[in-house]
Amino acid sequence: MIPITTVTATPPCDQILDGDIKTRELRAGEFSLANACWIDYHETKGDPASDRVFAVFSGSRIVSLARCHRHEDGLEVDGIFTPAEHREQGNSRRAVCALVEACHNDDLYMYAVRHLIPFYTRFGFEQIPENALPAKIRERYTWAAGNLEGAEVQPMRRKAGL
Repeated sequence: MIPITTVTATPPCDQILDGDIKTRELRAGEFSLANACWIDYHETKGDPASDRVFAVFSGSRIVSLARCHRHEDGLEVDGIFTPAEHREQGNSRRAVCALVEACHNDDLYMYAVRHLIPFYTRFGFEQIPENALPAKIRERYTWAAGNLEGAEVQPMRRKAGL
């Protein structure tokens, strides 16, 4: 049985302006910047037709990303990536905060890497059984053949309006 974790409050997403640190949604013409950063993260690519991408900038350089991908049957949060030299500075938190704030009117789904479950619960995500995921999102992990524990991922959902 999957334990269900419920969080009643999310952290404030204050769009922190620490010196030259800024967080915002990318415009379609800026997706190439995200794609260049994601090259080290499974060669992920954003598509302006189906994705919303949120970036944390230090000056003009992207230091963290988070993506919300629209499937025909639901929204999937993925592509959360911070290059090693920019970790442990709150950058992933800033990117996920911006995404959650902008997309809060819809249910959001994800496959969370198991050791990051506590991080995502802070944003209102809760663990769900795999069969509670929309079918198109579930298709991404068919290679795991139902063994998500072996794949070290956990389906999660953040309900709309939190």
